[in-house]
Amino acid sequence: MECWIVTGGAGFIGSNFVRLALSETSARIVVLDKLTYAGNLLSLADLTDHPRFHFVEADIADRASVEEVFGDHRATAVINFAAETHVDRSIDGPAAFIHTNVVGTFELLDAARQHLERIDPAARDRFRFLHVSTDEVYGSLGAEGAFTEDTPYDPNSPYSASKAGADHIARAYFSTYGLPAIITNCSNNYGPYQFPEKLIPVMILNALEGKPLPIYGDGGNVRDWLYVEDHCRGILLALQRGRAGEKYNIGGGCERTNLELVDLLCEHLERELPAAANPALAAAGVASYAALKTFVEDRPGHDRRYAIDSEKIRRELGWRPAHDLDAGLAATVRWYLEHRDWCEAVQSGTYRRQRLGLRENTASR
Repeated sequence: MECWIVTGGAGFIGSNFVRLALSETSARIVVLDKLTYAGNLLSLADLTDHPRFHFVEADIADRASVEEVFGDHRATAVINFAAETHVDRSIDGPAAFIHTNVVGTFELLDAARQHLERIDPAARDRFRFLHVSTDEVYGSLGAEGAFTEDTPYDPNSPYSASKAGADHIARAYFSTYGLPAIITNCSNNYGPYQFPEKLIPVMILNALEGKPLPIYGDGGNVRDWLYVEDHCRGILLALQRGRAGEKYNIGGGCERTNLELVDLLCEHLERELPAAANPALAAAGVASYAALKTFVEDRPGHDRRYAIDSEKIRRELGWRPAHDLDAGLAATVRWYLEHRDWCEAVQSGTYRRQRLGLRENTASR
């Protein structure tokens, strides 16, 4: 039986991948997760009794713990989702991003390299290390064009810089040691189990509670939106059919400005829970979800536009997104409406969706 170590499997994308892998493969899944604020066993609660699921609480930057996991389980693959991911938090505290995203990825790669030295040649040929990354490593686009796998890296935040560093280390381990690594770079994900600090869950929950919907700057920043299940299917294809040493961009092909996205969310909320039936809006003195939109100071170093060219993974692996933005947002809004208890449980007492990352941008003086 194949055994896959899934780091960060209690987080947003990781938990969705674990659910998909258990449903559509016969692999045994070993989740390794530090359980930071954004990783929670509640996101895996329906899987804890699954016969092919095993959980280990550990930090990927803790070499002894990582080596113990490799020693206890005959891993045939590693899928690395473990990362600090929120740009605003990286502005406030970049050290955690370097620790997990750079040092942690190094420790994981090096432990995998040593693991390969101990296993037989046939198992070594089957092994894959799939490193999950982001389109933010490429920097900011102008009004035209899209990121390809050959786009030079140009990160603009501590978060994206830390992910870029991790990508380079993964590539170096393939080139130097022959570690069969694959890198995927995705556009903005959304869907179930996303921690309520990212744009879409913040907007949904704030709207339901009659709170302001904070839109950075002029709202014109453009993102390419990808439903999380579609992303996970792309990762699964890359793991099973991708070529070692390659990288694959995975994008939804759904570009919208932040303002357009918030307007769409308001429309979906109106369909699912009309504003007239929501007492929180009456208490806030507004008659529509859109009336809660509030423009706030922009984020320092806020990239203007991202867009992914997914032609390579479409052509070579046959991947296609199954959800357009309208269908994906409808499913996401319904999920958050039906899982308010999860939202409340995973938010800590100190973080209640308040604005983070407000640091004076001295470079603009």
